[in-house]
Amino acid sequence: MANSVVLILGVGPRIGASVAAKFTSNGYKIAVASRKGSNTKTSEGYLSLKADFAKPDSIPALFDTVKAEFQTFPSVVIYNAAALTGPPNKDSPFSISAESVASDLNVNTISPYVAAQQAVKGWEMLPNEIKKTFIYTGNIMNVTIVPMSLMMDLGMGKSASAFWIGLADMMYSTQGCRFFYADERHEDGKFKGMALDGAAHGEFYAQLANHKGNVPWHATFVKNKGYVQFK
Repeated sequence: MANSVVLILGVGPRIGASVAAKFTSNGYKIAVASRKGSNTKTSEGYLSLKADFAKPDSIPALFDTVKAEFQTFPSVVIYNAAALTGPPNKDSPFSISAESVASDLNVNTISPYVAAQQAVKGWEMLPNEIKKTFIYTGNIMNVTIVPMSLMMDLGMGKSASAFWIGLADMMYSTQGCRFFYADERHEDGKFKGMALDGAAHGEFYAQLANHKGNVPWHATFVKNKGYVQFK
């Protein structure tokens, strides 16, 4: 993995940081992008990029910068950013303004779509033997409605993204390119919510990047167990 690069879009203290640390231990070079990016190297040696995921047209430049820095395109792209807007009236999801819905959809669906476009373009330049992987940090809301108005924008975005990720995996998997909608669950299959485990994501994402275990695009997983199929 000495010449392999992972680009992590959206880096927080739990999932993003844990995933970066795991891929570093596996020999990857790391680029991370977030609103707090410095456009310099971090103390860990990561390339830190400043990003605004509400602006999809800013995404291609991130890939250009990674290519210029590492002289290769990222073989693994992880989209970990998310956005939601709380409704002014907690009992009405329709109290959220259309402008807020559009902005949050940019973060949750349009920017990751553009990132996937850029990933596929870059993968065409990589050797065939290199595994190519796009991972989107999802949740249960593509298959289950969480009855809270607060989840309106987030659920819309996750559901929409799950569709194109599944379609992309069907179209590209025979070419050595995998697309995953990763969804951590409790052991009983219930929604993890804010109880997400960063280290578990790091372990599972590293497994997905190796294309091991015949994991489907809807990659539901449980800490210390890896992929678990839920109905």
